[in-house]
Amino acid sequence: MEKYKESFIEFMVDCEVLKFGDFVTKSGRRTPFFVNTGFYRTGGQLKKLGEYYAKAIEDAFGTDFDVLFGPAYKGIPLSVATTIALSEDCGKEIRYCSNRKEIKDHGDKGILLGGPIKDGDKVVIIEDVTTAGTSIRETLPIIRDTADAQVCGLVVSVDRCERGTGTKSALEEIQETYGLKTTAIVTMKEVVSYLYNREVGGRVLIDDDIKARIDAYYKEYGV
Repeated sequence: MEKYKESFIEFMVDCEVLKFGDFVTKSGRRTPFFVNTGFYRTGGQLKKLGEYYAKAIEDAFGTDFDVLFGPAYKGIPLSVATTIALSEDCGKEIRYCSNRKEIKDHGDKGILLGGPIKDGDKVVIIEDVTTAGTSIRETLPIIRDTADAQVCGLVVSVDRCERGTGTKSALEEIQETYGLKTTAIVTMKEVVSYLYNREVGGRVLIDDDIKARIDAYYKEYGV
C-alpha cells in the first residue's frame, strides 16, 4: 500500500473521523465502523485532507480537467480545500463549483456557487463517503442541466466496500450505471489490513474482537 494511504488512515484516526464500535448507517445497517468527515474541523486538517484528495485525483484522473464539483453541503469544503491543494501541489488551476440546496433569486442568482461550468468542461465530482449512490443521482442532472460538460469521474475519501442497492458495491454500480470512473483515497479493506493489531496513537483500534465483527459485517453486506 502506498505511503500516502497509510498516512491518510492514521490521519483519519487522529482527527476522530474513523471510529470503531456499534453504529447504524443512514441505510439502517448496523456497522462496527463509522466514517464521519464532519470531524475535519480545523484549517490544518482541511489543508491536509485536500492534499490527500489531490493525490488520489492525480493518480486516478491526472489533472486534465476543469472543474471539481462538490455537492452540498459536505462537498463544498472538500472541493475548496482540494482545488487549493491542486494549485499548490500540482500547479494546476481547477475551478471549484458546488450547488445550493435552494435556488437563489437575488444577487448571485441560481443554484450554483463558485466557478461556472461551461460547455466542453471536464468535471470531476468529489464526495466524502459513498454507500448508496444517492448523491450522484441528484448531482448529475444539476451539472448536465447547467452546460454540455463531460463528467469524467467521482472521487471519495473512503470506499466502504459494501453492496449498494444490488449485488455490487456502490462505486461499481455508479461506474456501470453512469459510465463514470470512480476512485477513493483508501478502501475499508486497506484500512482494516493496515490497522489490524497495529498500535496507532497508543491504541490498537482493530483487535481480534473488532476484526471478527468487521468480518461478520462484510459477510452480510460486503462485495
